[in-house]
Amino acid sequence: MTRLEIPALSKARLKYFVRLHQKKFRDSEGLFLAEGLRTVRELSLNIPDEEMLVAILIREGEPDGKPFVQTHKGKVFSINERECSQLSGTTTTQGIFGVFRQLSPAQAVAAADGGKPSKSFIVALDDVQDPGNVGTILRSAVWFGAEAMICTSGSADRYNSKAVRSCAGSIYGIRHSGVERLDLELLRLQKLGYSIVSASLDGKDFREFTSWPEKQVLVVGNEANGVSEPVKALTDRLVRIPHSGRKPGVESLNASVSAAILMERMVL
Repeated sequence: MTRLEIPALSKARLKYFVRLHQKKFRDSEGLFLAEGLRTVRELSLNIPDEEMLVAILIREGEPDGKPFVQTHKGKVFSINERECSQLSGTTTTQGIFGVFRQLSPAQAVAAADGGKPSKSFIVALDDVQDPGNVGTILRSAVWFGAEAMICTSGSADRYNSKAVRSCAGSIYGIRHSGVERLDLELLRLQKLGYSIVSASLDGKDFREFTSWPEKQVLVVGNEANGVSEPVKALTDRLVRIPHSGRKPGVESLNASVSAAILMERMVL
C-alpha cells in the first residue's frame, strides 16, 4: 500500500493500459487513456455514468490524487515513477492518469434527426489532422452549444492522448462520430434542412452575413488543403475570416482558432 492507501496496479493491467496509446487497440477495446489532473478530473466529473470510468492511476505520494480515492473507491491504483513514464505521452508527467470508456455507437451518433424546431448547430471536420486542433475544436464546440461533431476518417482520432488533453476533458460533452464520406453525410443533413457553411480562403467575409440559418453545419477543412472539393461543391456558404492590414504576416489562421471565431458568430 502507498501513502494514499491504495493498491498498486498489477503489471498485467499496466501492460494493457500502455497499449491504449495504439489507436487500433483503443478502438477494439472501446477505451482511451487520459493524462493530467485537470483532464482526468473533468472527465470523471462529466462521465455519463460511473461505468464509463475504468481506473484512475496515481503516482505514489501524489497529493492531488486524494480526492479521487474518496469519490471512486475501488477504481484507484498507485503506480511508481517508471510506470508513469511508460504510460505518459508527455515529457513531464503530472503523475495522474485515467482510463475511460469511449462513447458507445448509440451515444456517439452525430447525425441529427431533423425533428427539432429550434436552432441546431453541428461541427464537421474534413480531414483535420492535428490531434491538438481536433481536441480544441471539440472543446470550443461544447462551449458554443453544438449538438454534435462529425469527423472524417482522415481526421485525427478524437481519443488520441493529445486530442483528449487538448479538449481538457470535454470529450463527453458532445456527441461525436466518424464518417467515411463527409459529402454524403452533409447531403443527408441538407435534406433535413441544414445549411452547410464551410471555412475557406476563397469564401466571403463572414462579417458580411447579418443573419445565419436556424440549422447549420460548420465545416472546418484540412490544415494544409482546406475543405475538400466534394464538400465545397455542396456548400451553401463559403466564408473566410479576413486579415487586418494590406498584407497578412502569416499564410492563414490555425484551424482551431478559425473554428472558434466562426462558431462565436454563427451561434450567438
